Amino acid sequence: MGKWIREVVAEVWLPCLVVLLWWLTSLDSRSLYFPPLAVILERFGTDWVFARFNSDLVPSLRNLGAGFAIGTAIGVSLGVALGLSSIARYVMPLLEVMRAVPIIALIPLIIMLLGTGDIEKIAIITFGAVWPVLLNTAEGVRNIDPTLREVTRSLTLDRLDILFRVVLPAASPQIIAGLRLAVSIALVATVGSELFASTEGIGYVILAATQGWDMPQMWAALLMLGIVGYALNTLMTVFERRLLRWHWGRGAADRSATR
Repeated sequence: MGKWIREVVAEVWLPCLVVLLWWLTSLDSRSLYFPPLAVILERFGTDWVFARFNSDLVPSLRNLGAGFAIGTAIGVSLGVALGLSSIARYVMPLLEVMRAVPIIALIPLIIMLLGTGDIEKIAIITFGAVWPVLLNTAEGVRNIDPTLREVTRSLTLDRLDILFRVVLPAASPQIIAGLRLAVSIALVATVGSELFASTEGIGYVILAATQGWDMPQMWAALLMLGIVGYALNTLMTVFERRLLRWHWGRGAADRSATR
């Protein structure tokens, strides 16, 4: 319990200090662009806890989850195929070029092809999330210990057994690293997709508030966006610790052996 309390304190002390300083320095603010934190929190409570929860927050999270899931499935599948294939070195340069194209620049094209709506938003999020998963998965599969590959060839295992018992576990540290990057990119893509021809979502609220000079609403939406990002990062950390428990344990054992 004491260790858990120390971890929580280490996690929250700096954000709490920043909020306290923000509150104190903005108490008497008359600026249109930087309203008092008390006003922002009041709008946050009335809008995001009640009024806009179902109309804007839920659609954003729904599209984010769908795009991230599809991007993960495509990225892992193609990444494993490329990692096990000898043609990967010829294909990877093209994939790197495609990955370098900013997703924001492709939004108008995707809207022209798919129209406006949830399908267009999910496609944008998927395109943004797939690349870190794909490239990290391919790299992780290619870097599997050659000795491990030789051992699997000598065993009477079918391809599915090799895939799920050897390839994916061995490449999982880099796959998880790709997923962590993909979550951040998917959140950015979610907001970006809602800035164009949209009538709902966190990005739409930010844009509408800015155009209407409703700065408390804009700051409240940004605060909500920060909370969503923090929550996603926390979920990924918990997922990583549980899935890669064997990896961290082996690393600790290796460090103890070298002392």
